[in-house]
Amino acid sequence: MHHDSHARVNGLRVGYIKNFADRAFADHIIPSGLIRSWATAGELVTEAAKRTAHQVDITTKRGRKTDMRHVSHAWTKGLRVGFSALTLAAAATLGTATAQAEPITMTVTSLYAEAKPQTQVWVRFGELMEEMLPGQFEVNVITDGALGGEKEEAEGILLGSITGSLSTIANLTTWVPEGALFDMPFMFRSHDHIDAVMAGDIGQEMKALYKAQGFTVLSFVTYGSRNVISKEPITSPADVDGQTMRVLPSQLHVDLWSSLGANPTAVPITEAYGALETGVVDYMDMTKSGYDALKLFEVAPYLTETNHIWALGVMYFDNNFYDGLTDEQKDAFQKAADQSTDYFNELAAAAQDVSMANTMALGAEIVETDLTLWQAAMEPFWESYADNVGGIDRIRAVVDTE
Repeated sequence: MHHDSHARVNGLRVGYIKNFADRAFADHIIPSGLIRSWATAGELVTEAAKRTAHQVDITTKRGRKTDMRHVSHAWTKGLRVGFSALTLAAAATLGTATAQAEPITMTVTSLYAEAKPQTQVWVRFGELMEEMLPGQFEVNVITDGALGGEKEEAEGILLGSITGSLSTIANLTTWVPEGALFDMPFMFRSHDHIDAVMAGDIGQEMKALYKAQGFTVLSFVTYGSRNVISKEPITSPADVDGQTMRVLPSQLHVDLWSSLGANPTAVPITEAYGALETGVVDYMDMTKSGYDALKLFEVAPYLTETNHIWALGVMYFDNNFYDGLTDEQKDAFQKAADQSTDYFNELAAAAQDVSMANTMALGAEIVETDLTLWQAAMEPFWESYADNVGGIDRIRAVVDTE
């Protein structure tokens, strides 16, 4: 068969496809919004036919026999490309129409009940998203740790079965060990100091490290801090020298208080009240909410506001989910995350204040102290742990942030 004949055949095939498309559009089989996409697909098929004819022409002019299998293969390949383009265009258009009609469901998790800050943060997040992008997202909050603890939540985010959650930074050190930096004692002065650190270069570096592990961190949260509680007032590091302290079963905590001359003793939290009451230990550390809930103020009436270790956390999402959002949606997510985590921090701080007020009404006393004295006493300890958290300069960068 002469190459001109093949070109005519290819042209007829392309014409047939376009005629079919015209009828499909007219009969509403294919949405009219795909006309432009179909034009692109048709152009691809037409171009494939032209190239096939050109190849035949070159082969004939060179005096070689034309292998029609090659011609057929080239035309079929072009047709396949054209139809693929049409299919992708159809999927994109129909997908957009579906997204507009139905909200994207997000599965987010909380380890606590509905009234707790860890759950209310997601309620507020959903409200903010609805204000900014009405009808686009539905935030489904799974409470009470129904999908597992912090580790299981993180694994669920990596698998894509969970869209987002809160996590302590300590939990995520399995993936980003650099987070151990924030366990260092006596680094932070206040909530405002924490916010300044996490909004700066250190916070941005941590977000990049999480991103590399599959987590998109949009904002940080502050759960609360540990303070010294004691049978007798403790006003400075010198006051703990020689005293017996109940500590968490953690090497960091044992080393921390040993460096100040105390005698750390691991005692289960269920036995802490009795240990203080009988004099087995002289003091311990605890959050204000725990001080209230466990009624430790009855046997250790003095609370020194050392705020020596803060529990920090993140609001984080599945990388694949977040990366698939539009720029407008990403902007809304960031704004919602910032505002809802601010709300969480307010709720968490208020809960601690309420707990402290409860204990004071029942006889507890707050002891004031100079944090700089504790920080100066921490220098040897910081030096000993520096290699584990990125170096002493990194610790000092946190401490020196204004």
